Amino acid sequence: MDNSTLFFSILLSLLPISELRGGIPYAYFNGVSLFIATPLCVLTNALVAPPIVYTFLATFHKIFHAHWRWYASFFDRFVARAQRRVYPKVSKYGYWGGILLFVAIPLPITGAWTGTLGSWILGLDKRKTMMAVFGGVIVSGLIVTSLVALGGVGIDSVFIKRI
Repeated sequence: MDNSTLFFSILLSLLPISELRGGIPYAYFNGVSLFIATPLCVLTNALVAPPIVYTFLATFHKIFHAHWRWYASFFDRFVARAQRRVYPKVSKYGYWGGILLFVAIPLPITGAWTGTLGSWILGLDKRKTMMAVFGGVIVSGLIVTSLVALGGVGIDSVFIKRI
Protein backbone atom coordinates (compact mmCIF):
# COMPACT_ATOMS: atom_id res chain seq x y z
CA MET A 1 0.00 0.00 0.00
CA ASP A 2 1.45 3.33 -1.02
CA ASN A 3 0.25 6.91 -1.00
CA SER A 4 -0.55 6.95 -4.72
CA THR A 5 -2.94 4.01 -4.29
CA LEU A 6 -4.72 5.80 -1.46
CA PHE A 7 -4.81 9.03 -3.48
CA PHE A 8 -6.36 7.32 -6.52
CA SER A 9 -8.84 5.49 -4.29
CA ILE A 10 -9.92 8.80 -2.81
CA LEU A 11 -10.10 10.35 -6.27
CA LEU A 12 -12.23 7.48 -7.61
CA SER A 13 -14.52 7.80 -4.58
CA LEU A 14 -15.03 11.47 -5.40
CA LEU A 15 -15.77 11.06 -9.10
CA PRO A 16 -19.51 10.92 -9.88
CA ILE A 17 -19.03 8.14 -12.43
CA SER A 18 -17.19 5.73 -10.14
CA GLU A 19 -17.75 6.70 -6.48
CA LEU A 20 -17.45 3.66 -4.18
CA ARG A 21 -17.79 1.21 -7.08
CA GLY A 22 -14.38 2.39 -8.24
CA GLY A 23 -12.62 3.45 -5.05
CA ILE A 24 -13.01 0.35 -2.88
CA PRO A 25 -12.17 -2.28 -5.53
CA TYR A 26 -9.23 -0.21 -6.81
CA ALA A 27 -7.77 0.07 -3.31
CA TYR A 28 -8.34 -3.59 -2.51
CA PHE A 29 -6.89 -4.93 -5.75
CA ASN A 30 -3.84 -2.71 -5.22
CA GLY A 31 -3.03 -4.14 -1.80
CA VAL A 32 -5.05 -2.00 0.62
CA SER A 33 -6.97 -3.87 3.30
CA LEU A 34 -10.76 -3.61 3.16
CA PHE A 35 -10.60 -2.42 6.77
CA ILE A 36 -8.76 0.68 5.53
CA ALA A 37 -10.24 1.04 2.03
CA THR A 38 -13.91 0.96 3.02
CA PRO A 39 -13.92 3.66 5.73
CA LEU A 40 -11.56 5.84 3.68
CA CYS A 41 -13.70 5.69 0.54
CA VAL A 42 -17.04 5.89 2.36
CA LEU A 43 -16.03 8.93 4.41
CA THR A 44 -14.53 10.64 1.38
CA ASN A 45 -17.65 10.06 -0.71
CA ALA A 46 -20.17 10.89 2.00
CA LEU A 47 -18.49 13.92 3.55
CA VAL A 48 -17.13 15.59 0.43
CA ALA A 49 -19.55 14.93 -2.46
CA PRO A 50 -22.72 16.61 -1.06
CA PRO A 51 -20.94 19.84 0.03
CA ILE A 52 -19.21 20.04 -3.37
CA VAL A 53 -22.56 19.61 -5.14
CA TYR A 54 -24.25 22.30 -3.05
CA THR A 55 -21.31 24.70 -3.39
CA PHE A 56 -21.22 24.19 -7.15
CA LEU A 57 -24.97 24.70 -7.53
CA ALA A 58 -24.87 27.88 -5.43
CA THR A 59 -21.98 29.50 -7.30
CA PHE A 60 -20.47 28.22 -10.53
CA HIS A 61 -23.64 26.63 -11.84
CA LYS A 62 -25.48 29.97 -11.95
CA ILE A 63 -22.62 31.61 -13.85
CA PHE A 64 -22.15 28.73 -16.30
CA HIS A 65 -25.87 28.33 -16.91
CA ALA A 66 -26.27 32.03 -17.73
CA HIS A 67 -23.28 32.29 -20.10
CA TRP A 68 -22.71 28.95 -21.79
CA ARG A 69 -25.51 27.59 -23.94
CA TRP A 70 -23.89 24.13 -24.28
CA TYR A 71 -23.61 23.88 -20.49
CA ALA A 72 -27.23 24.90 -20.00
CA SER A 73 -28.37 22.28 -22.51
CA PHE A 74 -26.23 19.53 -20.97
CA PHE A 75 -27.17 20.42 -17.39
CA ASP A 76 -30.87 20.69 -18.13
CA ARG A 77 -30.86 17.20 -19.70
CA PHE A 78 -28.88 15.81 -16.76
CA VAL A 79 -31.27 17.44 -14.28
CA ALA A 80 -34.31 16.05 -16.08
CA ARG A 81 -32.82 12.56 -16.01
CA ALA A 82 -31.89 12.83 -12.33
CA GLN A 83 -35.38 14.08 -11.50
CA ARG A 84 -37.00 11.16 -13.37
CA ARG A 85 -34.83 8.72 -11.40
CA VAL A 86 -35.11 10.24 -7.91
CA TYR A 87 -38.72 11.52 -7.76
CA PRO A 88 -40.44 8.12 -8.05
CA LYS A 89 -38.34 6.73 -5.21
CA VAL A 90 -39.00 9.70 -2.94
CA SER A 91 -42.73 9.55 -3.77
CA LYS A 92 -42.94 5.81 -3.16
CA TYR A 93 -40.68 5.36 -0.12
CA GLY A 94 -40.81 8.79 1.49
CA TYR A 95 -37.97 11.18 2.03
CA TRP A 96 -35.57 8.97 3.96
CA GLY A 97 -36.24 5.76 2.13
CA GLY A 98 -36.21 7.42 -1.28
CA ILE A 99 -32.91 9.29 -1.07
CA LEU A 100 -31.19 6.72 1.15
CA LEU A 101 -32.19 3.77 -1.04
CA PHE A 102 -31.34 5.63 -4.24
CA VAL A 103 -27.84 6.42 -2.99
CA ALA A 104 -27.38 2.94 -1.49
CA ILE A 105 -27.69 1.12 -4.83
CA PRO A 106 -24.11 0.83 -6.13
CA LEU A 107 -24.86 1.19 -9.83
CA PRO A 108 -23.85 3.91 -12.31
CA ILE A 109 -25.74 7.18 -11.88
CA THR A 110 -27.04 6.22 -8.43
CA GLY A 111 -24.89 7.63 -5.70
CA ALA A 112 -24.09 10.61 -3.51
CA TRP A 113 -23.74 13.03 -6.41
CA THR A 114 -27.00 12.19 -8.18
CA GLY A 115 -28.89 11.75 -4.91
CA THR A 116 -27.79 15.19 -3.73
CA LEU A 117 -28.58 16.76 -7.10
CA GLY A 118 -31.97 15.04 -7.18
CA SER A 119 -32.86 16.30 -3.72
CA TRP A 120 -31.80 19.82 -4.74
CA ILE A 121 -34.04 19.58 -7.81
CA LEU A 122 -36.95 18.44 -5.64
CA GLY A 123 -36.27 21.25 -3.14
CA LEU A 124 -35.60 18.94 -0.19
CA ASP A 125 -33.89 20.11 3.00
CA LYS A 126 -30.06 20.18 2.77
CA ARG A 127 -29.44 18.86 6.27
CA LYS A 128 -31.82 15.94 5.92
CA THR A 129 -30.44 15.23 2.45
CA MET A 130 -26.88 15.07 3.74
CA MET A 131 -27.91 12.65 6.51
CA ALA A 132 -29.83 10.45 4.05
CA VAL A 133 -26.92 10.54 1.59
CA PHE A 134 -24.49 9.62 4.37
CA GLY A 135 -26.66 6.63 5.32
CA GLY A 136 -26.97 5.57 1.67
CA VAL A 137 -23.22 5.81 1.14
CA ILE A 138 -22.63 3.60 4.19
CA VAL A 139 -25.02 0.96 2.83
CA SER A 140 -23.47 1.21 -0.64
CA GLY A 141 -20.00 0.84 0.89
CA LEU A 142 -21.11 -2.30 2.72
CA ILE A 143 -22.53 -3.77 -0.50
CA VAL A 144 -19.41 -3.02 -2.53
CA THR A 145 -17.14 -4.29 0.25
CA SER A 146 -19.18 -7.50 0.53
CA LEU A 147 -18.90 -8.13 -3.21
CA VAL A 148 -15.16 -7.48 -3.16
CA ALA A 149 -14.70 -9.67 -0.06
CA LEU A 150 -16.55 -12.52 -1.77
CA GLY A 151 -13.71 -12.71 -4.22
CA GLY A 152 -14.88 -10.26 -6.82
CA VAL A 153 -18.13 -12.07 -7.60
CA GLY A 154 -19.87 -9.85 -10.12
CA ILE A 155 -17.27 -7.09 -9.91
CA ASP A 156 -16.57 -7.21 -13.63
CA SER A 157 -20.21 -6.98 -14.64
CA VAL A 158 -21.52 -4.69 -11.91
CA PHE A 159 -18.78 -2.09 -11.56
CA ILE A 160 -17.04 -1.98 -14.92
CA LYS A 161 -18.81 -0.75 -18.02
CA ARG A 162 -17.51 -2.29 -21.22
CA ILE A 163 -17.48 -0.02 -24.25
